[in-house]
Amino acid sequence: MKPFFELKGGELAYRAKTVFRDLGFSLEQGKTLAILGKSGCGKTSLLKLIAGLNAGKGQILLENADVSNFPPQKRGIVYLYQEALLFPHLNVFENVAFGLRIRKTPENILQEKTRAMLEALGLQDQAQKSADQLSGGQKQRVAFGRALIVAPKLLLLDEPFGNLDVETRAAMQDFYKEMAHKSGISAILVTHDLKEAIRMGDAWAYLEDGNLELFPDLQDFMSDPRTGMQEEIRFWKKFNQI
Repeated sequence: MKPFFELKGGELAYRAKTVFRDLGFSLEQGKTLAILGKSGCGKTSLLKLIAGLNAGKGQILLENADVSNFPPQKRGIVYLYQEALLFPHLNVFENVAFGLRIRKTPENILQEKTRAMLEALGLQDQAQKSADQLSGGQKQRVAFGRALIVAPKLLLLDEPFGNLDVETRAAMQDFYKEMAHKSGISAILVTHDLKEAIRMGDAWAYLEDGNLELFPDLQDFMSDPRTGMQEEIRFWKKFNQI
């Protein structure tokens, strides 16, 4: 059985520096791959390669179709940044409906789908508000709704909750897991936060020095000293002895 998504021979260089070469991995449908790595290791560059937003090389297969030479808007892939990047001149309803409007979706279907998405997001009472009237968590919910309403084949998550406070971040992680389960979302998440990788992933990998290592299960991932899990355990053991 062929994987839902596959990258073969991924390559990217900035000037004389190689970010990664001959990088490859695959993803099962309906799963979230959490890629952990330190700042500057190439996590964002990898997502942008997959999305078609940089000049890297590699074969990108999605549902057995080669989309490597497709422009970003034709790949069926949506990229979510740390910032919600909502349109300030549009209200919440129109921000969520934006992807349907540019696809010229019939108005009755657009209205129905957008109302249903707002209800799923728990934002039905915020529909007429502008972006600057929302909290950070609400803005990210709107961004997720705008992404999901067009039914992307693959969602790319570039530390999407990195700018939120601890409590809101945990709530948004729970929200994502619920939405991913209900909608069968296939996603690649990159983060430097170990807890976020553990909490949001169904599969796990570590990116370092241009090499991506996938782990067979969560236990193997946490046991790898590069993840920092063992250091975390030692810290709390020492703390509990105080």
